[in-house]
Amino acid sequence: MNHHPMPLIALAGCPNAGKSALFNRLTGSRQKVANYAGVTVERKEGLAHTKSGTPFRLLDLPGAYSLRARSPDEAVTRDVLLGKLHEVELPDLVICVADATNLKLHLRFALELKQLGIPIILALNMFDIARRRGFKIDCAALSNQLGIPVVSTVAVRQGDLDALLASIDHALANPTTGEQKAWHEPTTTELRNLSRSALHLLDRAGIAYGVPPVTTYKIDRILLHPVLGLLILTALMFLMFQAVFTWSQWPMDQIDHGFTALGGWLGTVLEDGYLKSFLVDGAIAGVGSVIVFLPQILVLYLFILLLEDSGYMARAAFLLDRLMGGVGLHGKSFIPLLSSYACAIPGIMATRTIEHKPDRLTTILIAPLMTCSARIPVYTLIIAAFIPATPVHGFNLQGIVMFGLYMLGLLAGLAVAFILKRYVYTEQVDSFVMELPTYKMPSLHNLALGLLERARIFLRRAGRIIFLVAILIWILSTFPAAPIEHSFAGIIGIFLAPLFAPIGFNWQMVIALIPGMAAREVAVAVLGTVYAVSNTATEGTSSLAAALHGAWSLPTALSFLVWYVFAPQCISTLAVIKRETNSARFMWASFSYLMLLAYGASFATYRIAVALL
Repeated sequence: MNHHPMPLIALAGCPNAGKSALFNRLTGSRQKVANYAGVTVERKEGLAHTKSGTPFRLLDLPGAYSLRARSPDEAVTRDVLLGKLHEVELPDLVICVADATNLKLHLRFALELKQLGIPIILALNMFDIARRRGFKIDCAALSNQLGIPVVSTVAVRQGDLDALLASIDHALANPTTGEQKAWHEPTTTELRNLSRSALHLLDRAGIAYGVPPVTTYKIDRILLHPVLGLLILTALMFLMFQAVFTWSQWPMDQIDHGFTALGGWLGTVLEDGYLKSFLVDGAIAGVGSVIVFLPQILVLYLFILLLEDSGYMARAAFLLDRLMGGVGLHGKSFIPLLSSYACAIPGIMATRTIEHKPDRLTTILIAPLMTCSARIPVYTLIIAAFIPATPVHGFNLQGIVMFGLYMLGLLAGLAVAFILKRYVYTEQVDSFVMELPTYKMPSLHNLALGLLERARIFLRRAGRIIFLVAILIWILSTFPAAPIEHSFAGIIGIFLAPLFAPIGFNWQMVIALIPGMAAREVAVAVLGTVYAVSNTATEGTSSLAAALHGAWSLPTALSFLVWYVFAPQCISTLAVIKRETNSARFMWASFSYLMLLAYGASFATYRIAVALL
């Protein structure tokens, strides 16, 4: 029973129904994201209003094909709708979001929800696409057949939600008092019967089942071609990394100039002393050296969101299934690995959809090798300092190097997966089956919300973790005495330096490695603070890249880049590995093998570079 003064409405539906787009449209920026207690499944809740102005809480449940849960995501959806989660009350109303172009699949889930006895509204989303394809869907006829309200929606346009909001108004004004029905997990036979019932309902309502349009088939003949499709995917990835450098250069320059001007101004108005050093060398040099990379991270996420919203992401997973199968992995492993390019934490969490436990564990162990966005500041800093922006056959050499680092992580992950599946987890994997959504134009509203959320997360990290670490490093680099070699940081770095000398690292780099475990990009802030305090940049240069270029050799820089391809992820990632596997053993196994890979690869890189250069 919901005792909260504001009603709770849950959004439920199969994946690819446009549920998240509908949630974003209804709630806008009034959202909060957390995790359900005890699991790493994301909980999204927001505030929305009906046409009459009635406020309600909207809960976006994880996508599910059935209440017969086969993954943690589906288990959360089932438990919320059954009232089994103590932290979430039973919803007052459920909006079942269905793809109007694929009712054959989505209507079966609606029938499952109806059996629970909870008030339900069926929202036929992407109704405009169905209409353009010639589908004649009579919502009133389908409502009569189902015995529940049925409305059409277009989640990407605000005006096309009026019918849904009016139906919510009516449902909240006329609440039902019936008790929730007893539920048992449906058998395979019962699910098949529900599928047949869904087809009969569609027949009686005179509605087509929904098939992909001819245009989709024509596009898929190219994009899913085993050779041409892979070439196109590679070209898209290559374009993405070129754009990370070229599109973001101007805003990065403006941010850099802004922090430089701020530091210069404070340097002129403040007297020499600890306060000036704290603000200029600690706060501004540390945090500013990381925030400058925000445009590059947003460009990367822009591409990822475009690929997801357009429907291409699922094609990429299907296309690479053969490659994943070549190393013994299930095709479902590709989506978590691709998500890890944004951040390893949601990538590891996404392995919940992999039912085969050995495949899930293998994917978790190699996910940290995918180059997450937190590495971008490190990569960009070193590449900008040591790799010239020389055009190579029309492409930026810096972008080519960045692309090579990403590919190195991917190939290393596949190699580790091959070894694990060949010698540790030798069970045969199942066939890869997934739904390919139809192509659609990405929503500018969803893109804007997604980029805004990513910017908030990045700036929050810069304002909290990175700022605190930068200040801590400033303290350690300043006390008990100058120069920095006699400070606490210098003493620690010089003490540990012999351990990293074989791979070309100096003591300043060693200082950056330790706090870099809190968050990848912290290493840049630490380097910025250390070199600002030590004042090793040549006269007339203000950028950290220039300081590193004067202090490091090229073999050292290449070794540092390779280290960050393989080195263990941040502490948060290791904690998620422990939570997802429910075992510290896999966390320590991940940390150990990644550390050994990083040291060995950096050693080989440094020694080969010294011999050749």
